[in-house]
Amino acid sequence: MQKLRAFTAERDWQQFHTPENLAKSISIEAAELLECFQWSTDPAEADHDAVRGELADVLTYCLYLADALGLDPDTIVEEKLQVTAEKYPVEKAKGRSAKYDRL
Repeated sequence: MQKLRAFTAERDWQQFHTPENLAKSISIEAAELLECFQWSTDPAEADHDAVRGELADVLTYCLYLADALGLDPDTIVEEKLQVTAEKYPVEKAKGRSAKYDRL
């Protein structure tokens, strides 16, 4: 986060990093990531350099948003993982992709 904050401060971009703008940016970059797989049924056909760049953009904006909201990414991921583990217990969900209400 220190490197991201410094990068933003050097360019005076923090004024644009509102939660709304950052959420929009995440969505836009996620669409660009999805575009890397458009028209392909084989993920191996994707341009891995493009995937790497777009995934970095998505992750970067997610980190900026967490920072703007005062949230610790590790903490919120761990908390969500616990909620998901309770919702999808191994004994019911292992090897299945169905939603919980269909397990």
